[in-house]
Amino acid sequence: MEQDQNKHLDANYWNNRWEQGTSGWDIGYASPAIVEYMQQYPDKDAAILIPGCGNAYEAKALLDMGFSNITLIDIAPLAVEQLRSRYSNEPRINILHQDFFTLNGQFDLIIEQTFFCALNPELRPDYITKTYSLLAPGGRIIGLLFDTEFEKQGPPFGGFKPEYDALFAPYYMVHTMERCTNSIPPRAGTELFINLQKKTHE
Repeated sequence: MEQDQNKHLDANYWNNRWEQGTSGWDIGYASPAIVEYMQQYPDKDAAILIPGCGNAYEAKALLDMGFSNITLIDIAPLAVEQLRSRYSNEPRINILHQDFFTLNGQFDLIIEQTFFCALNPELRPDYITKTYSLLAPGGRIIGLLFDTEFEKQGPPFGGFKPEYDALFAPYYMVHTMERCTNSIPPRAGTELFINLQKKTHE
């Protein structure tokens, strides 16, 4: 039953996790690796998307750095309600209560922080084609992927670099996919930092 449920990690599933306070993926602050990368990102007006954003600590960090065009999307109503309350007077942030796979738009940068690992692995090819469709020419995905397997039935769902390479390579130039050197201590040695640029297909 658990495995069947995980094929359909829908709004009810994630909202229940929020209501029960069992959001184990929430580290309580912006990921240091993402913050460090964004500190040197030059275009403060870039259209940035954070899918499956949860508490979206990265959004606050981005605002503090001067970024002006941030879209947050999450499927859990409670998460979105809290975000809308927190950023009610912040015009630089657009908050969407929506399934990522139904999203339309165009973005320069997608920040990956525990959304990929929250999806059933069967949806990973769909994630890759969807991100590709949402990114502007030359757009990038940056962020973190787990570089480990988990003993417990997910989410989170793990994986390793060779399978990620095979999945992303048809659509993205892999500028970086290597062991993260500034993970939070509990995740040290179990994360890859990624910097993937959308390929131009004829």
